[in-house]
Amino acid sequence: MRSHQLWVTTLALTGAVQATTLQDVCTVSFARNSLPADSVYPGVSIDRSSVTAVAAYNVSSTDQVYWPDATFDYCNVTFAYSHLGRDDRVVVSYWMPAPSKFANRYLSTGGSGYDITLGSTSLPGGVMYGAVAGTTDGGFGGFENGSDDVWLLANGTLNYETVYMFGYQAIHELTVIGKELTKRFFNTSSIYSYYQGCSEGGRDGFSQIQRFAEDFDGAVTGAPGFRFTFQQMQHLWSPVVEQTLDYYPPPCELEKIVNETIKACDALDGKEDGVVSRTDLCKLHFDANSTIGEPYSCGASSLTTYKRRKRSETYELPAQNGTVSAKGVEVAKEILRGMHDTKGNQVYFSYQPSAAFSDAETHYDYDTGSWTLDITESNSEWVEKYINLLNATEMPTLRDVTYDNLKEWVRIGWQKYDDTLQATYPDLSPYSEAGGKVLHYHGESDYTVPTASSVHYYESVRRIMYPDMSTNASYAALGDWYRLFLVPGAAHCGPDDSQPNGPWPQKTLETMIRWVEDGVFPETLNATVLQGEHEGEEQKLCAWPLRPLWTNNGTSMECVNDPEGMKTWVYDLNAFKMPVY
Repeated sequence: MRSHQLWVTTLALTGAVQATTLQDVCTVSFARNSLPADSVYPGVSIDRSSVTAVAAYNVSSTDQVYWPDATFDYCNVTFAYSHLGRDDRVVVSYWMPAPSKFANRYLSTGGSGYDITLGSTSLPGGVMYGAVAGTTDGGFGGFENGSDDVWLLANGTLNYETVYMFGYQAIHELTVIGKELTKRFFNTSSIYSYYQGCSEGGRDGFSQIQRFAEDFDGAVTGAPGFRFTFQQMQHLWSPVVEQTLDYYPPPCELEKIVNETIKACDALDGKEDGVVSRTDLCKLHFDANSTIGEPYSCGASSLTTYKRRKRSETYELPAQNGTVSAKGVEVAKEILRGMHDTKGNQVYFSYQPSAAFSDAETHYDYDTGSWTLDITESNSEWVEKYINLLNATEMPTLRDVTYDNLKEWVRIGWQKYDDTLQATYPDLSPYSEAGGKVLHYHGESDYTVPTASSVHYYESVRRIMYPDMSTNASYAALGDWYRLFLVPGAAHCGPDDSQPNGPWPQKTLETMIRWVEDGVFPETLNATVLQGEHEGEEQKLCAWPLRPLWTNNGTSMECVNDPEGMKTWVYDLNAFKMPVY
């Protein structure tokens, strides 16, 4: 177990004037004197001339999903370092809370998509809890650059340093340097260390948990895209389904199917609130064929397709009117069946019923008056740049791409990046034995990373770490330090506008802090309705494998075992002879 002897002595460093206010400590000289010695991380040389220190006062953070509204002061300490023997430059930024607010805590944060950082966006979530909060550009040329900007040195030539920095090394260096900087800046000998991130940020967190047992006391990981090559091919699954079935549904048709699914499955948990809390029961009791013939109507609108952090494309969509077709339902059901090869062998999971069909968005061709396939960077860059090693941002066409092609690209990417991007190593014994804790959450209506992906990994950890225990005993043993919570009605890393009354675990880092520092065990996870008619309502989320069931006309919720529902979460990924953790 980690030991924590906590005290804060005078805020003075050797040779520095005693400081007690943010104004006193937020200077270049104070920050420079607080830098760790290079020996803290062998092979790293900090550029002491690069240090900047900028104070900010009365900064407000509002309407965020990962932390409540707060106002705070901080000092932004930013500097660069390099690796011995490399001609590189990695920039890290740490927000230091005011000395009077410092609570002996440090927080590392992660990224999104192909980005290792969200810039300063995620840092308020640490400072407001009295933590130094850090982020890194990974050495990719600045906080505005993604790893894909520097993934290749040239066509056919991987930039292996980028691969490893993005895979796990940059976050680890950020943490080791940040923890020591925190101790020296606030002249304390011991701190609590945390991680928080969602999506790629969730994968970032697990990349650390699996490799660096001593880095964090607690990690909050949301909707992790931790089977990286599987996940990228998942984004291609929907358009390839449309091409294979030769039907390109208007977005409004798929939206109607989703809305009818929500309506039909809402009450299966015992409460009618417009939220599908039990997508497992939805799988068992709802047939999308019931939506055939239902009318849909959407006005003219604009569709913005993500390209890169700073670039997107907007398409004008015409008004859409019609009825749900048998072909539209066929496409929806095939997508939800999950990625498989032409022999029917399962390659990967798919989204839960009630999730939006975002990957299946089609475009309207005004010249032909028809709906067409949508190919974007977000669903095809992986093949061109990461598999084929071509300096291209998207595939020119999906013509002749089959289910078997997707399976093969998964296999190639899995082998190529297994040791860097496939963050699903299931034996977390070193982290557990060091006293580390994990709060892992995932929206049940996630339309980007399949919710079953998190369930599958949790079950893999349980089976690998506790193979000789009974089922109930192994859940109890794992749940003592690693908790998984599925969030009813939630989308990807946030609430779902189509299910506005769904709760969201906005204060999960706060829950982790109380667990680590005060021993308050999270039997359930606190969640808040952030929008809709029930805005502000507090609810509790059940820890897997328990599932929510409302009684007394939807006024009381209990967490129950449901063996039949649980079976719907189990996938046999039999397209590969290797185990997929």
